[in-house]
Amino acid sequence: MQQINRAQVKQALSFDKLIPALQQGFASDAGMPMRQVFELDDNPTNYDAFAVLPAWNGEVIGVKAFTYFPDNFKQDKASLYSKIMLFSRATGEPLALVDGTEVTLWRTAAVSALAASYLAKQDAKQLVFFGSGNLAPFMIRAHLSVRRYEKVTIVARNKDKAQTLISLMASQFPQVEFALGSASEDVVRAADVISCATGSHSPLFDGNWISEGTHIDVIGNHHKQYRECDTRTVTRSSVYVDSRANVLNEAGELLIPIAENVFSADQVKAELTELTKSNINQRESQSEITLFKSVGTALSDLVTAKLVYDLVQE
Repeated sequence: MQQINRAQVKQALSFDKLIPALQQGFASDAGMPMRQVFELDDNPTNYDAFAVLPAWNGEVIGVKAFTYFPDNFKQDKASLYSKIMLFSRATGEPLALVDGTEVTLWRTAAVSALAASYLAKQDAKQLVFFGSGNLAPFMIRAHLSVRRYEKVTIVARNKDKAQTLISLMASQFPQVEFALGSASEDVVRAADVISCATGSHSPLFDGNWISEGTHIDVIGNHHKQYRECDTRTVTRSSVYVDSRANVLNEAGELLIPIAENVFSADQVKAELTELTKSNINQRESQSEITLFKSVGTALSDLVTAKLVYDLVQE
């Protein structure tokens, strides 16, 4: 069985290879039970968790296991550790143990960008990105791979990290204007796409500020009681998800409006498998507001790990 480390994952992957692979993977027949997330503590202020995500398709069987310990920074350790096991679908033979931490960064960003390729306006020019953590550069690179943004505004609590991120992105995309912004009405109204990858426990902006035609992407929250966008954002939007089963089990962005009786599960228009099978832009008009909520799926891990495995053999 081959062991593939984080550096090998990073070297192998690119968004121009990964996004098409995910499109094909989600459009194909696959097995994917609901992911299992286990909270390890009774203390409501501590969210240490362990999760297991199984999936399979015609080529491989995979299971990702990860731990999430948000207070690890106090010990100078990462908050997330992950591994993905791949097995042959034909024989059941173990093929590889792949670093899941790096895979998670790549596949999370690629899934968001894939959804934006179906839901964002074709002529979108301004991206507003909330966040400056480990996911941020992956998210921005992925979104720039599916739309020709002229300006990217970064909104983050940590201004030093945001400035470092701006410098990094500007060096890689000199044709794009990068700016530091705030969570203000002017910044939100100017956006064609708003992408959120934060640890925020409360909405990042007022849904009344969103301009017609905006696409909103929220991927940072995985808790029932928290959310990155408010109820007004949800009720104004055509809502799409990566997985109905997972999102409606975990994500406060939809569960809170459902509890408020202003939104229902059957109002979710489609999940990622349906978007990829139709494989066309889903916008009904230039004025439609769209929202994509993602919490992560085993299938995206499986497809990404298999792509890495194949590329490492070359």
